[in-house]
Amino acid sequence: MKALVVGGGIGGLAAAVAFHQRGWQVEVLERASEITEIGAGLSIQPNGLRALDTLGLGDLVRTGGSAAPLRGIRGVNGAWLIRNDIEELERRFGSWAIIHRAALVDILRAALPAHTLRPGTVVRKVLPDGAVQHDGGTSTADLVVGADGVHSVTRRSIWPHAAGPRYLGYTTWRLITAPRTVEGSVEIWGKGERFGYMPMPDGRVYCYLMGNAPAGSRTGLDRLRERFAHWHDPVPALLDSARPEAVLQHDTFELPNLRTYIRGKIAILGDAAHAMAPNLGQGACQALEDAVTLAAAVDRLGVDAGLQEYDRVRRPRTQMIVQLSRRVAAPAHWSSSLATALRDTAFPLLPSALFGRSVTPAYSWTL
Repeated sequence: MKALVVGGGIGGLAAAVAFHQRGWQVEVLERASEITEIGAGLSIQPNGLRALDTLGLGDLVRTGGSAAPLRGIRGVNGAWLIRNDIEELERRFGSWAIIHRAALVDILRAALPAHTLRPGTVVRKVLPDGAVQHDGGTSTADLVVGADGVHSVTRRSIWPHAAGPRYLGYTTWRLITAPRTVEGSVEIWGKGERFGYMPMPDGRVYCYLMGNAPAGSRTGLDRLRERFAHWHDPVPALLDSARPEAVLQHDTFELPNLRTYIRGKIAILGDAAHAMAPNLGQGACQALEDAVTLAAAVDRLGVDAGLQEYDRVRRPRTQMIVQLSRRVAAPAHWSSSLATALRDTAFPLLPSALFGRSVTPAYSWTL
């Protein structure tokens, strides 16, 4: 049996590993000339680590990138809006990890034979019968996995009339700073903008910033330093220690729901199926869940029934996570001074267990 995977990112590589481990012939078609990742840090939450455990790779990530859950959310002045019981979160759900995206791609890539990887292959069209047209000709397979991101060629080929990505009204910057001591993982909410940081195992700090902005607008590091200069420590110091070339900016998109993730011999996963706002840090975790669930279902039931089972299990869950991810940080992007003042007054009065209850659907997954 042969599987063609369109896209060599985290979800695609995880799917390739899962099928390879089950004895399938696998090819990964990646348009970039090198299979790597240019992103910054990546939080792997308990459900994502459990997905990696099914591939025998979870401990590699834990060993190199042990981390703690989010300590909570502060206001611009440093006052706590929400404080999480991180020991209770770890007791309930398991361990967290943080890793550079490129390092996770390297771990997944190393679990595959080199000949399965075909970088520099531009896919033009995917057909329901399992044919994939690309710049090197046409390849066929018993199963095609579309893992080619938010602007997926696979999705557009199979569902040409489906709605495309929609901009959520804010853009995202990511960067890794020079080594610095910070208090753990924290997010800070302002008026229409927020700043989060997570310590990495080597002492550097992964930072992410989000701000309301027109789609396509671009802002460099100097402007970000000005924009966040009045925020409490360590925000200004973290931005001061960053390098301009380390800042990555991407607009924040979400994909409208599809009625199915499968057609014929095709299944889509990860951002190709359910791109979501990064507010829960669940994008990569859901792609990992998709990958191992798809391979397990097809291995157990065969291609046709396995695809049906994959769609039955994964589509409701991922579409729920998309909705939850959109909602959870909506108050951070309120632009009214009155609304944000009410938020900053009301949030500290909320039950301390609220965060744990809100993320239970995401973190409690098992295969």
